[in-house]
Amino acid sequence: MGTVSMQASMSLDGFIADPSGAVGPLFDWYGNGDVEFTGADPDRVFHISAASADYLRQAWANAGAGVIGRRLFDITNGWNGRPPVGEAVFVVTHQPPTDWDFPDAPFTFVTDGVRSAVAKAKAYAGDKNVSVSPGDIGGQALAAGLVDEVRVDLVPVVFGTGVRYFGDDAGSPLLLENPRVVQGDRVTHLHYRVRR
Repeated sequence: MGTVSMQASMSLDGFIADPSGAVGPLFDWYGNGDVEFTGADPDRVFHISAASADYLRQAWANAGAGVIGRRLFDITNGWNGRPPVGEAVFVVTHQPPTDWDFPDAPFTFVTDGVRSAVAKAKAYAGDKNVSVSPGDIGGQALAAGLVDEVRVDLVPVVFGTGVRYFGDDAGSPLLLENPRVVQGDRVTHLHYRVRR
């Protein structure tokens, strides 16, 4: 089985988006370098520093599937049916959409919770890794003991309010191992293993 990982850009005060879901300057580092980099979608090209490119290559290289919440799906329109990382996306939702423009895209709508979505993503990914988006879904997965590693792309900005990296509840205190630290340009990548 592969690794289950959470990763997102985060402000210094712990937010992955403003209250409306906009990321503002949190994603500026994806366009401030001279190294071209792509994830699963070859049309989504980033220009990042060499250090960030090396870090993301390692983080995304073996991604098989992703797990996200319905809010992120709605904000991004499911990236127009093209998974940003991995080959398939499992969307935790109370109600699958009935009018999405990409019904044949590799997106599965899971109505019985985050534990089920992670299990389905792991089954799909096989030996590859599963990415769980931070926020409420990631916090629930972490609290349930489903996450193996946490990756924070720490951006030097303060939001003051917004969507928290670990959502509203990441459970009782959890310990992480010491981080691996990679310094990019206008971002510091922190890679933690979850202590078992």
